[in-house]
Amino acid sequence: MNNTRTCPYMVMREPAVVREVLQRPEDFSPANALIAVTPLSGPSLRVLQRARFALPPVLASNHSDSHAGIRKVVAGFFTPATVGAFEPRIRGIARDAALAAVKILETAGQVDLVQAVAAYPPAIVMLELLGLPVRDLAELKAWSLDSLELFWGWPDAGRQLELARSAADFYGWLRELVLEAVASPERNLFSSLAKHGLSTPEICSLGYFLLIAGQETTTQLISTALFRLAEGSTGFAWRDAASGPTSRDLIRHILATESSVPTWRRIAAHDTVLDGNQIPAGAEILLELTGNHESSGQGPTAYGLAFGSGIHRCLGAKLAELEAAVVVQETVAGLQGIRLADTKPKWLRLLSFQAPRTVSVEL
Repeated sequence: MNNTRTCPYMVMREPAVVREVLQRPEDFSPANALIAVTPLSGPSLRVLQRARFALPPVLASNHSDSHAGIRKVVAGFFTPATVGAFEPRIRGIARDAALAAVKILETAGQVDLVQAVAAYPPAIVMLELLGLPVRDLAELKAWSLDSLELFWGWPDAGRQLELARSAADFYGWLRELVLEAVASPERNLFSSLAKHGLSTPEICSLGYFLLIAGQETTTQLISTALFRLAEGSTGFAWRDAASGPTSRDLIRHILATESSVPTWRRIAAHDTVLDGNQIPAGAEILLELTGNHESSGQGPTAYGLAFGSGIHRCLGAKLAELEAAVVVQETVAGLQGIRLADTKPKWLRLLSFQAPRTVSVEL
């Protein structure tokens, strides 16, 4: 994150204040939530325009009256009953990934848990849950990381153009997927949104960030949890995380201290007052969602801010928490006696996303 001398945002760290901002959408709009941190250059914009790339406000950045109805359609795919019924499938996918990791470890002597167990299970689960075909997973993962960097990173001009080309490819793939899904007789998210009245560009806009956030942030949460667990810095022992309750507690600890989405943005819709201070219209605000809770005295509920609060709270919160806990549990159960092979991996560090890029372990 930029230091305070160059940071263009008003930074809010106190959990009670962060929650208040999120619960006052009429005063603090999400209109800037998905705007590129580094303004897009002319060449990058032309690449995106050629791909008919468009992101009209639909869900996360939507502050109009249409938001509630659209959110209700999406929420129908993430109900507690749906997520709960999916747990055996999640566990099966996680167990298969853990077994594959064991085989790599036995043959190569080392395995990267990010690629082996964290990367693909969330993508498979998300696509299946939304009624979409499970395909092109390697491309989806690469596109997701590129798009996160494009919108929440600080790429130079050359790198930004490269990322824009990746985003254009992703958008083209997504449009084809949307058209296919809308024409399908089977229930899926995109056809449900079309029946609700959304246009193809609107469905693509919603799908663009949902297909990223719905799986990449969970991959990052799992990656951080496994790294900190193997590092021994969490207060949880590796072997103990083979227990369901312990793996869940570990995930909640990571969510409170360094979740994959540590910050989020809002913009003041008009002159207003927050915590006794005047906030001018147009002020850009950076909310610290995680990392400042242990000293707040809020106790075990503090981790909940990792998923936001109010009418834009993450619809996949329960799914992400369940997936991460199950993947960690199955990974630990399958890989006993390991240690970190690289104690200082490179990290993904963007304005609103963070995780170790690798978690390499050995026996």
